Amino acid sequence: MGKKIKKEVEPPPKDVFDPLTIESKKAATVVLMLNSTEEEILAKACEAIYKFALKGEENKTTLLELGALEPLTKLLTHEDKIVRRNATMVFGILASNNDVKKSLRELDILNAIIAQLAPEEEVVIHEFASLCLANMSVEYTSKVQIFEYGGLEPLIRLLGSPDPDVKKNSIECIYNLVQDFHCRMAIQDLSAIPPILDLLKSEYPIIQLLALKTLGTITNDRESRVMLRESQGLEQLLKILETKERLVKWGPAHITLWGFIWSYLPLESLRIEEFNDLHIEALAVLANCLEDVDTMQQLQQVGGLRKLLLFAENTTFPDIQKNATKAIARAAYDPETRKILHEQGVEKCLINLLGAENDGTKVAAAEVISAMSENLASKEFFNTQGIPQIVQLLKSENDDIKEGASLALANLTTANQANAIAAAEAGAIEFLINILSCNRDNAIANAATVLTNMATQESLRLAIQSFDIMRALIQPLNSSNTLVQSKAALTVAAIACDAEARIELRHAGGLEPLVELLHSNNDDVRRHASWAVMVCASDETTSVELCKLGVLDILEEINQSMRRKNNFSEAAYNRLLNNNLSLKYCQTGYLSSNNLIPDGFYDAGRISPGTKLLSLKELALQELNDRRAVILINSKPYSAYPPYTTEEKFSDSVSGRSSSLQRRGRISAGVGSPTDEKADGLGQTTAAASKTFLKERASRDHQEQRLTSRRTQSIFRKGKGRKEEEKNKEEEEAAALAKIVESSTDKEWCLPSDNDFCNYITEVSKTILPITDLKTQIETLAKFVAGKMGGPISKKLLHEFKWELHISEVKFQLKSNIIPIGYIKKGTFYHRALLFKVLADKIGIGATLVRGEYNRAWNEVKLVEESYKGITGLLPRPEEFIIDLMFEPGALLKTRSQEAEFYKFL
Repeated sequence: MGKKIKKEVEPPPKDVFDPLTIESKKAATVVLMLNSTEEEILAKACEAIYKFALKGEENKTTLLELGALEPLTKLLTHEDKIVRRNATMVFGILASNNDVKKSLRELDILNAIIAQLAPEEEVVIHEFASLCLANMSVEYTSKVQIFEYGGLEPLIRLLGSPDPDVKKNSIECIYNLVQDFHCRMAIQDLSAIPPILDLLKSEYPIIQLLALKTLGTITNDRESRVMLRESQGLEQLLKILETKERLVKWGPAHITLWGFIWSYLPLESLRIEEFNDLHIEALAVLANCLEDVDTMQQLQQVGGLRKLLLFAENTTFPDIQKNATKAIARAAYDPETRKILHEQGVEKCLINLLGAENDGTKVAAAEVISAMSENLASKEFFNTQGIPQIVQLLKSENDDIKEGASLALANLTTANQANAIAAAEAGAIEFLINILSCNRDNAIANAATVLTNMATQESLRLAIQSFDIMRALIQPLNSSNTLVQSKAALTVAAIACDAEARIELRHAGGLEPLVELLHSNNDDVRRHASWAVMVCASDETTSVELCKLGVLDILEEINQSMRRKNNFSEAAYNRLLNNNLSLKYCQTGYLSSNNLIPDGFYDAGRISPGTKLLSLKELALQELNDRRAVILINSKPYSAYPPYTTEEKFSDSVSGRSSSLQRRGRISAGVGSPTDEKADGLGQTTAAASKTFLKERASRDHQEQRLTSRRTQSIFRKGKGRKEEEKNKEEEEAAALAKIVESSTDKEWCLPSDNDFCNYITEVSKTILPITDLKTQIETLAKFVAGKMGGPISKKLLHEFKWELHISEVKFQLKSNIIPIGYIKKGTFYHRALLFKVLADKIGIGATLVRGEYNRAWNEVKLVEESYKGITGLLPRPEEFIIDLMFEPGALLKTRSQEAEFYKFL
């Protein structure tokens, strides 16, 4: 046999590199390998980086600092599938780091990531590409980019993927995207609701939860709610609510949040889990859907509404019960759905929920009751049941409960006296007044509303006043919240219609903040404050206090603005003027037949808006001047006023005989009259009036004269001791004079009496009041007035009627600018018109008083024409007439006639 010859191995080509196995322990080295051109090295490098990134956030930051992102970005478009897959996996893990997210946005890789969602790509690529997008979509800028690059459509397509991880990542990304309005609109166009509803059947709770969260967001839009209803979504939601426990698959959809560990665990294991988390989200979706009447009707038809009520009432989980109640509350704000809820007996369910242990459930139940109170039948139901439970919630220490309960009571008692009485009988008044001092603005406003509703009934209003309500309202009136201000002012308006309440408001200092609210720029606050001022101005005392606070000027300014004025501001201004007729006549030049002139009324002439009208005391203490005389109305005798004060008596006693002679001189001077008309009546009353006007001034003048006389005498006395003695006396008298002068400014000033005017009233009451015919009464009174004011005057001789001289003489005689009307014996138009108005008011004749130009004034009355009297079948038509008091006293001139115009403007 021949010998075998061994075949020689051929050596490798000289231009081929021998295989080299390298074991690297540095991440930087592997990052450098990402720039290799060999697919195998790139694939292994990406796999190593992936495992390194899984170990923690610090490793992700290290890779960012080593510059691994840029070469990895290039590998997303590599030709080799394995390289491309591994690079996508790296980005899926790295994108959870915030610093990495910022760098990825700068590298603009989202378009390349979205390209990995193509149908032909592997499931693993879909999984990690969708994971990367889910992580990136948390930030708004990335949401916009994903939407603009068309990422929403492939994500919706991947909802049908067989892989649960792909489904989970895709729905999570969609949930983040639909937080933006434009993405929600695109969801409707892409018909995404059916595949999202299919996820509710998933075996993995995280997928179901994300699907419900997504539906809860997109169903805020009506079009999405319609699509959900048409896709039979309500049935699936109800099925979730009916399921209490589930068989849960623990698998990849749970563990991708922790990374790649899933590959080392069993694919799935089973355990029992409750549906609590899903129930909460399902109720949120139902709450949105129940806003539509069609959805409510469909839910009612399939028995779902009843199931929802039972679920809310019987569930043992507080958060679920609260959310179920909130879902009902959302539905109760629509009138049609309220009717459906009432038919399902929601009221009984709500009463039971008021007794729940969870505070949030109580608040939600109170919210539903406040919404259901818009339904009349529901409001009547709560009259016998529910109100006592709500009242008990008012004393809760939880502010949310107090706010919800007070809101429910506010709506239940609005325009419903029976409910207001039921609330009061349950003890609500005390709790509501306590709420007025809490720190929750809405609760304060609600409590004030309930009190306002109660105050419409007198018995309840008196009960409210017994709790010192006006003092409790001071804090809300001073609030900075416009809603609280508005409601508090409205409560004042409702309660201040009683005199005792107005007194309480004045004593509590409530007028100042109320007047301050008139400056508010809020229309409701200004309107309600004006309303309250109008009510408070019902009595003279409160009107005077309001005027001292400048309310007339404020209201006048408001009424001059077309934007700020309102009906109540005008009514308040007029009511204040009606309680101060002197100011009303001076400003407006008009008194209606309802404005009955009281004692103390005075006519100071026309004043321009914004000009202050001086009081009678201020006018009385002025020096005599040549201006128009102030005409005073006073029918009270002088004896009706208080006697001299101690200071006045002391002033008379130190004045001595000379002072008495001076007073007698003034009295005797008053008897003599330069004219015949005032010779009889002027002398008796001048002394009293003069004394009333000048008692303060005379006392001061006499003391000053006496002190001056003493000082003059002391100059001529001799002897050092006598001079010191006189000096001491002078100092004592000076101190006494200072006390008198100081006290004289504070003592009460009294109206001067007017005996002649008192006699006018007596005579008119005896002679004119018994007359039964109104026209005859008017004519007789007109002749009476003309007779007391100088008689008829010829039109041709009107210029010879020297009434101005007569008025000047009376002013000089009284040493005052104020003249009681009975002192005037020669009066012109405005004197006679004023006297006619006053006497007409005394005997019940309705007459107006109108001021004209050039000392003109006239009275208007309403009478039925003679042609209408006695005609059956016709209603009497009253006509307005002007009464002639100057030329032909008693003549009645039609207001639009030529004679009337002549009378007014001659």
